[in-house]
Amino acid sequence: MKLLVRHQTTYRYSASAGRVAMRLKLMPVDTPAQTVDNWQVSINDEPVLSFRPNAYGESEAIWIRHDRMDDATIVAEGLVETRDTHGILGPLSSKVPPPYFLRDTHLTRPSEAISELARGLPVGEGPLARLHALSAAVADAVQYRSGVTLSTTTAAEAFALGAGVCQDHAQVFIAAARSLGVPARYVSGYLLAGDGDLLHETHGWAEAYLPDLGWIGFDPSNRVCATDRYLRVASGLDADDAAPIRGSVTLTGDIMVEADVRISVADEGVEQRQLQRQQQQIRPQVQD
Repeated sequence: MKLLVRHQTTYRYSASAGRVAMRLKLMPVDTPAQTVDNWQVSINDEPVLSFRPNAYGESEAIWIRHDRMDDATIVAEGLVETRDTHGILGPLSSKVPPPYFLRDTHLTRPSEAISELARGLPVGEGPLARLHALSAAVADAVQYRSGVTLSTTTAAEAFALGAGVCQDHAQVFIAAARSLGVPARYVSGYLLAGDGDLLHETHGWAEAYLPDLGWIGFDPSNRVCATDRYLRVASGLDADDAAPIRGSVTLTGDIMVEADVRISVADEGVEQRQLQRQQQQIRPQVQD
């Protein structure tokens, strides 16, 4: 499947910003489940060319602006071919060994209730079956409900509340998996919803590591492993570490954020237009 994505985020500053610094994790890379055909990232219509490989084997850039500005519009867009690998990605290229992802963070530290959930899972059918059972148990324990949690809500808080969104499901899964000694991490990216409908948010899910299979993507929110409808962009210890955009700004006043994501299945005409656009533009290059 070929997915066409356009992700736009606009920051508006009530008082002109004096200095803006952003860490961008908006450039997907090739994996066994996807091949990046064409992808660009720009800020205020200027291409971001500073993407570099990070320790996770992914790509990120630091963008800094020192002069005053009233707003910043970040656009990530492109065409990616995805494949259904039943969630299995294998070991992936990384300088960070899997045990690193046993580390707790503030957002993923397990409560006793989360650890108890993990300990109560069936163990007789093997570690993979146990992770599938964990994903289902998280979905049962934390009902999908928007507007009840924040980006700062921890796994323990969401589990106690019994409600949350994809970020909460993923972080509860991660906390529980780590409590069992299974390395797990947060993944940010995109999900094609319905039959080519527009999606207006990014998506988050989890990956867990088993020595015999490597990394495996689990999405408790949808009760599935990652399929060809998923486009993987970045990973991290938690949602904050894997955030597409993180930054700091020097100003006095409020910041307003507007975000929009459009994703659809690309047809042949779209592919041709993307190729023409790629030939006309400078594509950001990832350098070693």
